[in-house]
Amino acid sequence: MGRALAPILGFDTSGPYCAAALLRDGGVVLSRHRDMARGQAEALMPLLGEMLAEAGLGWSDLGGIGVGVGPGNFTGIRVSVAAARGLALASGVPAVGVSMFEVLRRTQPDPAPDLLSLEAPRGLAYVQPRSGGVPGAARMIAPDTPGEAATLDAAGARHVTGFAARQIGTALGIGWTEAAPAEIAPRIARAAAEILATGALPMRPAPLYVRPADAAPPADPPPLILP
Repeated sequence: MGRALAPILGFDTSGPYCAAALLRDGGVVLSRHRDMARGQAEALMPLLGEMLAEAGLGWSDLGGIGVGVGPGNFTGIRVSVAAARGLALASGVPAVGVSMFEVLRRTQPDPAPDLLSLEAPRGLAYVQPRSGGVPGAARMIAPDTPGEAATLDAAGARHVTGFAARQIGTALGIGWTEAAPAEIAPRIARAAAEILATGALPMRPAPLYVRPADAAPPADPPPLILP
């Protein structure tokens, strides 16, 4: 028999919800998704504690933590990232930041979509091109404005997947598939497990805030994402 894999806890509050999942021996044993427009800061830690208690685990039993880093709601992202950093520091368990672009990519049967799109405020879209499976710089665009879409540097893109894909695909003259991230917390946990299995030392989780191209970049480093 092979060596048992240490449990991985994944969670996210970057949207109007509080989501968490526990991965054990490569399989999801517990998953929770509670819709809430606000109150994630108060709900997250009790939810995580309840899940560990149900599984008969303590914080020191974990092999790693995966956390959603956005893009999404500013306050929600800060809640999860701060929690992951604090838990990692207190327990000595490594924490891995996973973007919602990576969650969307894992939702799709195609292993390497050319262009990923997530819903942003005011009808806008967060988009991220991928070349050879490697994620590029993310942008915020108006889905139906060709001038904005042209700033993506995605001349090689052949297909867009995600939010407002029809509008973006039409603007760029490429194929499209409407989709949304699914099973968010389990996919975050799996991504974290795969990154930790490589033996790479993950960077400290950092919020992924997507701003217009002329804005200053965030001070924190970007999350480590599998190609």
